[in-house]
Amino acid sequence: MSPMWRDGNRFTLLPEAARFLPAMLEAIEGARHYVLIELYLMESGELADRLSRVLIDACARGLKVYLLLDGFGAMGLSREDRTRLMDGGVALRFFNPLGLHSLARNLSRDHRKIVVVDGQVAFTGGFGAVDEFLEAWYEIAVRVEGPAVTDWEALFRRLWRSKLTRRARQSPNQALVARRPPADFADGAPGRVMPARGYRYQAIRHSLHERVGSAETRLWLCTPYFVPTFALRRRLARAARRGVDVRLLLPGQKHDHPGVRYAGQRFYQALLKSGVRIFEFNPTFIHAKFVLADEWVSIGSCNFDHWNLHYNLEANQEIESPAMACEVQALFERNFAESSEVDAARWAARPWHQRVKEWLYGLLDAVVTRLK
Repeated sequence: MSPMWRDGNRFTLLPEAARFLPAMLEAIEGARHYVLIELYLMESGELADRLSRVLIDACARGLKVYLLLDGFGAMGLSREDRTRLMDGGVALRFFNPLGLHSLARNLSRDHRKIVVVDGQVAFTGGFGAVDEFLEAWYEIAVRVEGPAVTDWEALFRRLWRSKLTRRARQSPNQALVARRPPADFADGAPGRVMPARGYRYQAIRHSLHERVGSAETRLWLCTPYFVPTFALRRRLARAARRGVDVRLLLPGQKHDHPGVRYAGQRFYQALLKSGVRIFEFNPTFIHAKFVLADEWVSIGSCNFDHWNLHYNLEANQEIESPAMACEVQALFERNFAESSEVDAARWAARPWHQRVKEWLYGLLDAVVTRLK
């Protein structure tokens, strides 16, 4: 699929699980024809139970329900829960289950988050069906209506039929239902679904680089795993030096992978020297991935780190809308207010044990990166 801008869309920003989870579950409960769901993480627990009940209820109403999970990210979903879904009528498949093939193939994961209902509405973001999203992790999503839904559905359908996707044993009829065309809104905004397919297709990275390079007033980026490529670090520094307001919203001490945080912190000093402002979020682990460049917004699954870009299937919703830009700006500002800004002088004088952690985890990151 070649990414293309489509006019006539409506976008709804859904910050925090308290808003996007009810919105998604309500959309599924109101479905009349079919539901398509693609997730990286799904683990047995309260949230997986809630989602499973809604999907099974949809099947009982006569809908076609398709659930596509990553073969690694869904390893925490118990056999009993998988059987319950299939017995309830849900068609279940797994992308690239771990096997005795090449290391590179095992590292290739489906990191996308896609929910499509009746071809009319889609949701994307960084969410998954694991209990951490209920309270422990801060996440956002976006609801999409309009022609862009077509592209979200096309991504799902293509991967459902992929040779790397395996049907779960005893799963019911796997044939995909005919798609339904979405609405087109005269007052809608332009949007583009931007995918990535590992090192083979990195349009999502090129799009970000283009926006960083052309930003005139602001470039604000939130990512939970800040281990950026050299090319992105250089572009961020150049943007700051030419007067763009460049800010990074990153996790603080509450992190699910502290080593990744230390590996990324080794880049702080050079970025701070160039004028980039860095904020570390305090309340919870911030798992959200979103970018604001002037009036361009990108929300989705991509962390913009070299690991994701090299190995994973990713997808973001790009939006050109002054109204959405204002909403995302307000969201960033609320989160900046709950964060600690990293002071350049204090960071330069950080203690030796902090530097040792950065060096050790940076070395580990460099070794892992060379696996590719």
